[in-house]
Amino acid sequence: MIVLASTSASRRAMLTAAGVPHEALAAHVDENAAKAGLAGVAPRDLADALAELKALKVSQRVPGTLVLGCDSVVAIEDGILLDKPVDRADAQRHLRLLSGKRHDLYSAAVIAENGRPVWRHVDRARLTVRPLSDAFIADYLDAEWPAIAGCVGCYRVEGRGVQLFSRMEGSQYTILGMPLLNILDYLRTRGVLTS
Repeated sequence: MIVLASTSASRRAMLTAAGVPHEALAAHVDENAAKAGLAGVAPRDLADALAELKALKVSQRVPGTLVLGCDSVVAIEDGILLDKPVDRADAQRHLRLLSGKRHDLYSAAVIAENGRPVWRHVDRARLTVRPLSDAFIADYLDAEWPAIAGCVGCYRVEGRGVQLFSRMEGSQYTILGMPLLNILDYLRTRGVLTS
């Protein structure tokens, strides 16, 4: 059994589908304050630091347990970083920024035990958003808001969000929010899963 330091439905669904026994505990991390303290850090390192922060915070509450913290960061090719949208208007702004551009999605996973990190992995997917009309963005938000409010990049590729893209390079699991194959490999080495 592991503890997922998140209540993300997507991450829980991936672990459940993969047969990983887990429970989920919210990390209750002030991500805005953490990001302010990490200003100027490369997107890959930002995702890693936030995943570690979540894993460590929950690990202190459940000693002797493997705790998985995850985070994802979207970096547009022109250097803009996107966070979760604060409201529908912000989601519309994010989609306009992504329209017709390529971006990198970094998904980080850190496993902590007894208040210290014991394993980490950051994976990158590269996605190209097709040019989006204002009408498409409005229809998309009518259908997907507020479900995408917690999604960096404003998309769930397991649903209508796949319509945003003309190209996807990288692991589907990374795009969904965590480098699952690497996590499974580590859990096998730790005996949580059978080899």
